This record gives sequence, structure tokens and C-alpha cells, in this order.
Amino acid sequence: MNTLTTVAQVREAVKNCREQGLRIALVPTMGNLHSGHIALIKHALAHADVVIASIFVNPIQFGPNEDLATYPRTLQQDQEKLATAGCHLLFTPSVEEMYPAGLNAQSTIRVPLVSEGLCGGSRPGHFDGVATVVSKLFNIVQPDMAVFGEKDFQQLAVIRKLVADFNLPIEILGAPIVRDADGLALSSRNGYLSDEERQQAPALFHCLKALVEKIVQNPLEMASAMEHTKAQLSATGFTPDYLEVRDADTLAPWSEESRAGVVLVAATIGTTRLIDNLSFTL
Repeated sequence: MNTLTTVAQVREAVKNCREQGLRIALVPTMGNLHSGHIALIKHALAHADVVIASIFVNPIQFGPNEDLATYPRTLQQDQEKLATAGCHLLFTPSVEEMYPAGLNAQSTIRVPLVSEGLCGGSRPGHFDGVATVVSKLFNIVQPDMAVFGEKDFQQLAVIRKLVADFNLPIEILGAPIVRDADGLALSSRNGYLSDEERQQAPALFHCLKALVEKIVQNPLEMASAMEHTKAQLSATGFTPDYLEVRDADTLAPWSEESRAGVVLVAATIGTTRLIDNLSFTL
């Protein structure tokens, strides 16, 4: 696996792949890779000839009180994991390479509607930063497809709308959530959990799963089931941020016409904010 650090290097590598008629997949990450990220690489390998991963901790998607400075940076370990997984190229640009005019002078992209509420409500400007950096990566690599994890369900919806709105010739693939044996969705932020918090954390998924079962059994009792779930989360040590049911296809609020749904949750335990989601059909 080759590691590239500049836009010019990536474009030259992509040009060589194109000349050979190879299909290219992009897997954008912020590093500190775990088995969930490796599953994205393997998903990409199943659909493309060449897989390019990126590792870039994107400053413009972090809020002023978020963990940009302390976000784990583990490049050497990440390189080893990617090479073992079969990744072909790794792009690890500096902030100056991605934003040469400076952060304050960078044009940004806003994807309306799907960016609003949920994590977009709790983290103002977050999805503008995501949409901007992903647009830059798409323009640098110009992949045939890109793979994103379904754990970040709203992010996936933002990227899909971005691609549709700008007529980008890129197929967006969603990869299923990877969980530990106890149900906790894998996340780089799980490393922030204390031993006690890690033991409590799987309750987030188990509460979510029980809620979906209640909704499927009796959709008319959705509101009361959600209130009960919020109380359960609080009782297990979480501070809920949001718990919402949305249309899985549009991310619009759930309505009587909706059939495919997704329950999305964000909650804090200790100082760590975790997110999860679970889809269902009626």
C-alpha cells in the first residue's frame, strides 16, 4: 500500500488507474481505525478494483467545544491495518494541503433539509464541514464509488443528497453497522469510555432494539414507547441528546405514509457522546 500526502500525487495515481480501466472506490475516514472501518475497506474491495482510503481529521466539522485537539491520531497502526485489509492507496493530507487558503477563507457547502435536526441540531455547522471535505475528496480522487458506514446514518443521507444535487457520477454505498459482541456499535470515540462506562454503554443498543420491537408491534403507541426508552436510558447512566423516528428513505419526520423507518439516538455517558440507529419496516 502506498501512502500519498499531496493532491498532485493522488491525481497522478488515479490517472494511472484510469489508464488501466480500473474501477476506483474511496473510503474517507478520520483515522484511529477499528474493525468497522476495515469492514468499509472490505466492502469497497468487493465492488472495485482499486480502493483508496483517506485519513484526515477535518477541523471544519468540529465545533468550538468538541474534541479536535484530543481526537486520536494513530497513523502507523492505521497504515498497518489498511495494508493488511488490502487497501491499495492511502491519502493523508495535512490541513494546509486541504485548505491552502486557510480555514476561514475556505468555501463551504451546505446540504439543506437532511442536515437539519438530529446531530445537525446538536452540532451546528458539523455537516457543512462534512459536505465540504467530502466534496473536496470527491474532486481530488474522482472515484467511481465511495463507501460510508450506516452508523452515521444522517451523514450518509447528507452525502447521498450532495451527490444527487450536484449530479456527481459517484455511487454511494452504505455499509452495515459493525458491533461488538455485546451490541455496542464500534466507534473511535468508544476509546474515551472508562471501564465502568464501557460496561454500561451496550444499554444504548439494547434500549434501541426494544423500542423498535415495540414500534413494529404497535405503531400507534410510538410516542409512549419513546418516552419509556428515554427514561430507560437515563436510568442506565445516559443523558439523552435526541431520540427520534425518521423516514429511512428521506430522513423526514415519521408520518402515517412512512413504511421504512429508522430510530436514531444520541446520548452521552460520562463525557462521551455516542450515536446509534436501527431501521425497521411496517
